[in-house]
Amino acid sequence: MKREVTPPSKGLLILYRILVSLLLLLLLLTAALTVYAFVRPPDSKPLFSTGAAGRTSSGGSTGIPGEDTNVFNGIGRLRIPVAGHPSVGGQATLILSIAFPYPAADTPFTEELAAHIGDFRSIAADYFSSLPAAGFERLDEAAAKAGILRRYNALLRLGKIDTLYFNDLMIVE
Repeated sequence: MKREVTPPSKGLLILYRILVSLLLLLLLLTAALTVYAFVRPPDSKPLFSTGAAGRTSSGGSTGIPGEDTNVFNGIGRLRIPVAGHPSVGGQATLILSIAFPYPAADTPFTEELAAHIGDFRSIAADYFSSLPAAGFERLDEAAAKAGILRRYNALLRLGKIDTLYFNDLMIVE
């Protein structure tokens, strides 16, 4: 018995050839880059970088020549209940975001900061919760920063925070 086979359409045949050509091109490119990686000197700089690698988040420096800084804002936005606030006649919420610069090259200190995020959040919440309700209308921001900064630095062992920034500081009914 004779079987009749229908040839594939020319469009599918062209698509198949294009896909096979692209696959071969990718294989050749991967092989060439692998050979280049083995031939390249080990102390050479990266060819390119993606994301924020090699750049500073704050765009500034710590005053030490050649040292870049990043801004730590991993604490996030805090929502602290303020009971008995006189301007709203009862319950209110303090919304606060805290950030601070730190040396970008200090990896152990960066890891310590990341490990203490929960502690940083609770220290700030405890500080503002301990203030009297009437004290929020005359809140001295510099004194609040100094108090929180002192508590943060007492917690840290591998480095020190020099400056705190309050990105958000508002009371919401």
